[in-house]
Amino acid sequence: MNLPTTAYVLLWFPLSSETFIFREVKSLRQQGLHVLVYSLYGKKLSNLSPEMLDASYGVRRMGLKALPLMVRDILYWNRRIPGCFKALAKEVLNRKWSCLEVKGEAWWAFLAGFRLARLLERDQVGHIHSPWANGPATAAWVASRLTGIPFSMAGRAGDIYPPDGALAEKIRDSAFVRANNLANVGYLGSFAPGQEHKVNLVYNSLTLRENGDCDAAMAEPLKLLAVGRFARTKGFDVLLKACALLKKQGVRFKLTLVGAGFQGPILRALRLLLGLKDCVDMPGFLPHDQLAYLFKTHDVFLVPSVVHSSGDRDGIPNVIMEALAYRMPVVATDVCGIPEVIRDGETGLIVPQRDPAALAAAVRRMASDRGRAVEMAAKGRELVKTMFDPQANAKALFELFARHLTPQDTEKP
Repeated sequence: MNLPTTAYVLLWFPLSSETFIFREVKSLRQQGLHVLVYSLYGKKLSNLSPEMLDASYGVRRMGLKALPLMVRDILYWNRRIPGCFKALAKEVLNRKWSCLEVKGEAWWAFLAGFRLARLLERDQVGHIHSPWANGPATAAWVASRLTGIPFSMAGRAGDIYPPDGALAEKIRDSAFVRANNLANVGYLGSFAPGQEHKVNLVYNSLTLRENGDCDAAMAEPLKLLAVGRFARTKGFDVLLKACALLKKQGVRFKLTLVGAGFQGPILRALRLLLGLKDCVDMPGFLPHDQLAYLFKTHDVFLVPSVVHSSGDRDGIPNVIMEALAYRMPVVATDVCGIPEVIRDGETGLIVPQRDPAALAAAVRRMASDRGRAVEMAAKGRELVKTMFDPQANAKALFELFARHLTPQDTEKP
């Protein structure tokens, strides 16, 4: 099948925290889809694996250095389609944005859309896709309006929670929308009455390694593990408070809290304030390939995700599936799509968000019955092997694209 060239539009590519996007692009290319990647920002190549670093070559990047070209391309499109800049600015920018950061990203994406449109025509692109529904989708939407090239997008987590001011219109004008968890299917559909059929569920394709089982010895000191960006949706402050309760209750444990981010100083200060420096280790960011040892040698994996006051939240953190692939018992919160994988009492334990006491109690419950904990983890591994099967989900995503590529798109000049 001679499919048209498809553009993937992102803020950065590749990005160390977005290995699932990297795998998505790689799998589509392997199945025969010609994918070109366009990033609205410049390079961000820290902490990349050698394979991801190789993929950084050939990305069409913008960033501040592209600003003069954006101005040139705005003038070009305004000559070609008189008044288009003013009309699109009025439609796209006159929105309610959740914060200044989101507004700034949207305005930059709007300007980048004019540059992107020129590049897409030059590269003879037949379809535009944004793996995120916020800024990258805004640029794809603008470029689609200018060129007539159809576009699609995905809605995942912080890109749709809270929704940006143009989410409903982007869904309206898109060829299709991909959701990577069931909770988001209904949520996105609520913005598109009568067009709910546009929203398609395709879980992420994950390469889940099974290089041995988690020890899950459950012998004191308990070895607890949490991994993620130090961001407002991760709930690591709640986790530290739960650890303080465990210590007060006489439970001997060691928490390894892996990650980095803007909340790092706050979490380190809280660790000191709660008297946890002796039992909470914070090694910073670790490359993905170094996590296997931690999954195998710790007892319980903790995912204390929360919904931020803005509405921002996780979808289904990929680290949950990675932990279960090692048959590691998991305790998580009831946020967004997490209960689709961690089914309380069946594949792990679910606790309410922002409840340190409930989180501490769940840890004690896991530790008190190793057999039951391992049994739930084993069932979780079987579930994620089916739900996130890389071959099945990669094929489903490819077929989703193929269904929306019209015959005239497949014709090469």
